Amino acid sequence: MSLRLGGAVALAAAYLAFTAAPALAGPTLDAVKSKGQLTCGVNTGLPGFSSPDSQGKWTGLDVDICKAVAAVILNDTSKIRYTPLSAQQRLTALQSGEIDLLVRNTTWSLTRDAQGLDFAPVVYYDGQGLMVPKSLGVTSAKQLDGATICVQPGTTTELNLADWFRAHNLTFKPVVIEALDEVNAAFFAGRCDVLTTDISGLAGVRASVATKPDDFIILPEVMSKEPLAPVVRHGDNQWRDIVSWTIYALIEAEEKGITQANVDAKLKDTDPSVQRLLGVQGDLGVGLGLDKAWAYRAIKAVGNYGEIFERNIGKKTPLKLDRGLNALWTNGGLMYAPPIR
Repeated sequence: MSLRLGGAVALAAAYLAFTAAPALAGPTLDAVKSKGQLTCGVNTGLPGFSSPDSQGKWTGLDVDICKAVAAVILNDTSKIRYTPLSAQQRLTALQSGEIDLLVRNTTWSLTRDAQGLDFAPVVYYDGQGLMVPKSLGVTSAKQLDGATICVQPGTTTELNLADWFRAHNLTFKPVVIEALDEVNAAFFAGRCDVLTTDISGLAGVRASVATKPDDFIILPEVMSKEPLAPVVRHGDNQWRDIVSWTIYALIEAEEKGITQANVDAKLKDTDPSVQRLLGVQGDLGVGLGLDKAWAYRAIKAVGNYGEIFERNIGKKTPLKLDRGLNALWTNGGLMYAPPIR
């Protein structure tokens, strides 16, 4: 054997040993398994994303992401403690260890990424908007010079609002209120002319809080980029990988036509990529510290990404949101999973 060939064989053997090695156990995965429960930080009540009903049952797109992670790790979506958090509480609660995972319409930004936080893949691409009563008689944000605007403090929303109005040489009077339900109540009571938050949030508030939703319009301007993503603590790479690849598995499932209803039948699919995803072939879970069926459990629990979207915020829900940027990359959107192999 030549030295060159011998080196190549040794390199290949080292690569195989590396890729087959199980992930080192991370503190968050160990803690979740030990207590038998996932503590998931969510919004205090945002229709379509995370909100409790009168019996305390939580539903929404963000809630389904929590359920998918719990299914992957604990094989039980009931073993979740939902911790409702305000915009001001959410990041501190994660950094202090009060919660294991934050899935709460949180914008991925450089500042947050550099503050001891790590972001998983985006689960909803959004942008900040403005909602006004039709009676105000405006059709563009550029007509709002001097308007009073209800906004939550300690959010990217507050910063974007100031930036946008300054960039367009407009003035406004902020009405700053911390609690989300109080912000909404103030707007509908007429304490401010405008309500601002992510456009998806405005759609949810209009559908669930307004007595007459058709009396309010969301103006056409999109004031910012708001990539909303789950957040984990910095430094626990295994936990970030588990959360990230759970989300990617849901996106890949939609691309491959795997649904909550047909996932069992798909176990017999001869497509190698489907076999790898569902654990029929190979053992991709080892690298994450999981078993072969991790992705199967997530899909079985909540369906694929498209099902999650349509069930919670799609055209047949009160929010009536289009897929838009949240369509698969094959349909002109930004939802794209790296190769699962």
